[in-house]
Amino acid sequence: MEFNSNSGFMYVVVAVVIAFVLLQSVVFFIKAWKRGKELGMDKQALKKTVGSSALFTIAPAFAILLGVIALSNALGFPLPWLRLSVIGSLTYEATAAAAAATAVGSSLSQRITDPKTFAAIAWVMTLGIVPGLVLVPLFGKKIEKGISNIKGKDSKWGQIFLSGLFLGMISAFLGLVFAEVHTGLVGWIPVFVMFASALLMMVCGLIRKALDAKWIEDYALPISLLGGMALSIPITNLVMSLVG
Repeated sequence: MEFNSNSGFMYVVVAVVIAFVLLQSVVFFIKAWKRGKELGMDKQALKKTVGSSALFTIAPAFAILLGVIALSNALGFPLPWLRLSVIGSLTYEATAAAAAATAVGSSLSQRITDPKTFAAIAWVMTLGIVPGLVLVPLFGKKIEKGISNIKGKDSKWGQIFLSGLFLGMISAFLGLVFAEVHTGLVGWIPVFVMFASALLMMVCGLIRKALDAKWIEDYALPISLLGGMALSIPITNLVMSLVG
């Protein structure tokens, strides 16, 4: 039988998992609503909170949807749908999938038809994020307490420490962005796209500061992600025309 990443079996398995996650969401929503009423919160305030929360999920959801569509070209629809709907993020899933595909001599630019290659990519995407699920419950509270102690002793050094942790995380992704610059102008396409996305983030920051538009804080990341994806098309076409 020929392997098909869009088979009905895959859809059924993924649908069951996502249905379970949705059920959890409904259960926690009901519990939170009841708890709010127990605390004496105004019903209108609860409705407003629910409405604003739902509204602020729309823009991030578009970024996730585009991520699913982008990965579905190589991995089919069910696997990206599962990964990005439950626990993964666009930055991690795309990076993990691309690294796994490269390691087995394949590429996400084409449909994965080899079941062994598909399984390897799926395992890397899954196992790579498991340590976070294990380490956070075990060490999260201790790490948070340690950081709080550092900030309590020296707030300036605590801020520097947190910034260092964040930059360390970002540097892992920067390695992938600059990995192919030695190949010539084409290898700089990811860098140009990164700068375009960063510029959009700066524009959002300026709007926030100039117009005191606090609402844009919730949309800045999705705007920069979606904008970067959209601008990657004309950037790639421009670079390829210059090379050609």
